[in-house]
Amino acid sequence: MVSAGIEAMNVFGGTAYLDVMQLAKYRDLDTARFENLLMKEKAVALPYEDPVTFGVNAAKPIIDSLTEAEKDRIELLITCSESGIDFGKSLSTYMHQYLGLNRNCRLFEIKQACYSGTAGFQMAVNFILSQTSPGAKALVIASDISRFLIAEGGDALSEDWSYAEPSAGAGAVAVLVGETPAVFQADAGANGYYGYEVMDTCRPIPDSEAGDADLSLMSYLDCCEQTFLEYQNRVPGADYQNTFQYLAYHTPFGGMVKGAHRTMMRKMAKAKSAEIESDFLQRVKPGLDYCQRVGNIMGAAVLLALASTIDQGQFDSPKRIGCFSYGSGCCSEFFSGIITPQGQERQRLFEIEKHLNSRYQLSMEEYEVLFKGSGLVRFGTRNVKLDFEMIPGVLDSNKGTPRLYLEEISEFHRKYRWIS
Repeated sequence: MVSAGIEAMNVFGGTAYLDVMQLAKYRDLDTARFENLLMKEKAVALPYEDPVTFGVNAAKPIIDSLTEAEKDRIELLITCSESGIDFGKSLSTYMHQYLGLNRNCRLFEIKQACYSGTAGFQMAVNFILSQTSPGAKALVIASDISRFLIAEGGDALSEDWSYAEPSAGAGAVAVLVGETPAVFQADAGANGYYGYEVMDTCRPIPDSEAGDADLSLMSYLDCCEQTFLEYQNRVPGADYQNTFQYLAYHTPFGGMVKGAHRTMMRKMAKAKSAEIESDFLQRVKPGLDYCQRVGNIMGAAVLLALASTIDQGQFDSPKRIGCFSYGSGCCSEFFSGIITPQGQERQRLFEIEKHLNSRYQLSMEEYEVLFKGSGLVRFGTRNVKLDFEMIPGVLDSNKGTPRLYLEEISEFHRKYRWIS
């Protein structure tokens, strides 16, 4: 039987970041409450960064690692985002061009809130398993940014922005899916999916977000339980506590994941507090490391947790990771796969942690300049030229590695430029 899964995986966590405790103090938030959110840093999108640049910058190291023959076998490019830049034109067309991919390739975009990355990944896995084009590869890029204003009016959907702002990140994860899944071999058919209509969070207009935080939490917890029960139904004998050596959750913020894991351990394993805390540190915490440094990147969040688990976990032997993906609105899925020591070694070649360490740290004054200018490139912008010196020195901190940035929009057409 043909295997399918991740052959290579890379993360782009932005060019700049902000210390979120610094933000919390600046906004005069309750730091005791804030610490329970388990966040450290958030990637901040610069005016000349968008979902295209994030996605291309995540995928380029993967593409550069391939031979021309391997690159030409990428026959499917799926972009996954709730931060689209056009109601018709897909992000994938821009990414396809700037990555220099073969024109004999399917290009399209998926929008399903934070579930989109998983939807794209599962579609790619099934494309490989179907063997409609033996030897083909698929590139899935989940890319999202939080550069929006809060929708006004009404009590039903009023987000607590003061605590949502620190968790709202920007970033992308790219995964190459094929028949030689050295990094993550998907367990074919081991999927529990669950969905229904709920108005927990939404983007009623392109640059705004609204939501009901309590309803979203309840829906997340409900889906976490129900997806695993469906997984268990399809995989007889699956046990939440013992089947998976690690767990990677969709991570809006670390505290939400910790609460969900606590609930699952109580329901599925009848575990007590001390055992739950120990289990969280062992099986879940490795997947939070990158998420705590990038913030919530919506469709890419569970893939970011998976990348973090692979890099930060202990893989002296093959181990199984259980993954929970949730997207507001809602759709969710629990799936799993195998990581080997060789897979971790291969994955670490992309040096994701080194990239996160090299980002430019914004001061609060610089962040406020960006925050107040967040409407510079809004959805539907017709013409604009971007100033690469808006925050002096920020690009200098990332010299040496070619990166794509948005240079201008001319009659709605986005034009990008490589800078190294």
